[in-house]
Amino acid sequence: MLQTKRSYRGMVTAPHHLAAQAGLSVLSDGGNAIEAMIASAAAIAVVYPHMNGLGGDSFWLIGKPGSAPIGIQACGRSARAADRNWYRERGCTAIPGRGPLAALTVAGTVDGWEKAQNLSRRQHGGRLPMSRLLQDAIRYAWEGVPVPQTLHENIKKKRPELQDVPGFADVYLPNGAPLAVGSKLRQPRVADTLARLSQAGLSDFYRGDLARSMAADLERAGSPLRLPDFERYQAALVTPLSLDVAGHKVFNMSPPTQGLASLLILGLYARRIANKADGIDHLHRLVECTKAAFRVRNRHVTDPDYMERAAVDFLT
Repeated sequence: MLQTKRSYRGMVTAPHHLAAQAGLSVLSDGGNAIEAMIASAAAIAVVYPHMNGLGGDSFWLIGKPGSAPIGIQACGRSARAADRNWYRERGCTAIPGRGPLAALTVAGTVDGWEKAQNLSRRQHGGRLPMSRLLQDAIRYAWEGVPVPQTLHENIKKKRPELQDVPGFADVYLPNGAPLAVGSKLRQPRVADTLARLSQAGLSDFYRGDLARSMAADLERAGSPLRLPDFERYQAALVTPLSLDVAGHKVFNMSPPTQGLASLLILGLYARRIANKADGIDHLHRLVECTKAAFRVRNRHVTDPDYMERAAVDFLT
């Protein structure tokens, strides 16, 4: 029988055990949950690169007993140059799914870490320096970690799409073959990047030497991103969406995430709960609630600056 895990001094979960351990070690050193999450997020970008990375986005829900949760929306906006004409001039009728022309949004993850650390210090007694929070991620990147089955399979599956992307083959196709399960994945350039962030500060990713280096590399590769796109980027503090569901108040992120759809599914199903779990009626009701929520999502959810109706209107 499965037993619920319990802990009275903190608990960290992550898709990879090394990322969870990185967060747990921060808690053991007196860090708070936000600091542990930064450590876990940095580590997961190293040990689970087929699903997470420094080039992505992050979204945070931060709660404190007695206070309303705060959201951090750290998703990057598109390059100023990335309009229809820019792609048409390059022979595109749609934005490609891979390659330099697909790299059109600023990576928001790192500024999300900075906003989270600021909140940690102002409201939650955070005191650990960024060099400590990135310590395990840097070590994993320098020393290497074992390649899991999922990464090996992803390298094989995505090889036709990614093998010509600058830098991919050097790391993931040594000697022309996908990294084997159990072999060591080393990422010295990621280690250098994280070390630079720990020393110069996270803002270097957007307004420092690191930003200038990345912007130059992206321009040479053919991406529409330029240095001013990095320099003007800021993650935003937002008010999360909320909904009362079966006697509980549930929170999720606002658009452009899937948070509205998730709350709609829960709210609709709470009004149509099946008498028995795991049966046909139960699944049918969930499917219909999901379809109804996705109709709203597909029609209305986009960049919040361009939404014609506020997301909260759909939660009444």
